Amino acid sequence: MAALDAVLRNTLEKIRAADLYRTRRTVEGFPDAGSGAEVVVDGEPRVNFCGNDYLGLSRHPVVRAALIDAAQKFGVGSGASHLVTGHSHEHHALEEELAAFVARPRALLFSTGYMANLAALSALARPGDLLAEDKLNHASLLDASFVSGGRLKRYTHASSAALDRLLADSAYERAVVATDGVFSMDGDIAPLRELAEVCRRRQAWLVVDDAHGLGVVGARGRGSLEETAQGMDDVPVLVGTLGKAFGTFGAFIAGSEDLIEFLIQRARTYIFTTALPPAVAAATRAALRLADTESWRRERLRMLIERFRSGALQLGLTLTDSRTPIQAVVLGEPRRALDASAALYARGIWIAAIRPPTVPQGTSRLRITLSAVHSDEQVERLLAALAEAAR
Repeated sequence: MAALDAVLRNTLEKIRAADLYRTRRTVEGFPDAGSGAEVVVDGEPRVNFCGNDYLGLSRHPVVRAALIDAAQKFGVGSGASHLVTGHSHEHHALEEELAAFVARPRALLFSTGYMANLAALSALARPGDLLAEDKLNHASLLDASFVSGGRLKRYTHASSAALDRLLADSAYERAVVATDGVFSMDGDIAPLRELAEVCRRRQAWLVVDDAHGLGVVGARGRGSLEETAQGMDDVPVLVGTLGKAFGTFGAFIAGSEDLIEFLIQRARTYIFTTALPPAVAAATRAALRLADTESWRRERLRMLIERFRSGALQLGLTLTDSRTPIQAVVLGEPRRALDASAALYARGIWIAAIRPPTVPQGTSRLRITLSAVHSDEQVERLLAALAEAAR
């Protein structure tokens, strides 16, 4: 058998030759202890236009103070799983506050969004059950289907008609339908009203991962379900993450009393992992209050989105159809995205090149994300840099 390193090296060379090799940059800090819109990389400040801190809460002084205070009380780790000794007052209070935020009876914390999606689908679907997923769903939802042992079938992106045909043509005792609320690479919002109607008619359960919608989308920031006027009867399983608009770390599932109790008994990624640090839960409680009360952050973000889209379209750039902070400039081949990313980086703008397998072949792109703490001047710098890179 070939030596491991030789096999891996050959594969790595193929990845590099296809312009699909991934590299990391190391953030060294923030200039002048700023808001987080600018970061120091390679010793130089760069405006960060590719993170997910949509409301600018990750460095908010109130959120940081809450984390520090709770760390003084509870320490830096939970020390065990929730079902052993790891479930603190801060965890319990956060679960209650998250449930109230999304208007559901209960919420259950998870250590990551990936683990929450694995829990939702692998606990609800049995081997042989049908799992219907949007073709552009996040990788965690797709992996969750594989873990569940169910039969994964994928329907045309954001098409309720395609979902209806898939369910009509499939034999199943139980069907679970899963979709992103806001799609992470295109920024568009799923047609939840239509999907819910199909699920009612076909007696399927609808799971929505609203990682990129909660805190941002909807008049009160309650996410894509608020935007599309969908309640718990329409979407019985709601997944949310804490590391995007709320600026901290972790995830949750919200739903009925029975759903949460069932997950506590059966969700392996809940039962068999260490709980979030209590200090992170305390910081999230502070961020949740800010997201709820400081509506100006969403209003500011929407203004910046409109400003960017108007300027980008005037430049003739091809954007995805998005009203969210995720604004993708589709360039096609990986080399074009890499070259554009490098040109912007040289001008002080950090935007990662997104390539397959994260996005479909032929749709490599710059995934631009906006934050409420970006300044008007920074958005104008971005547009000027895009214009120069296009030339």
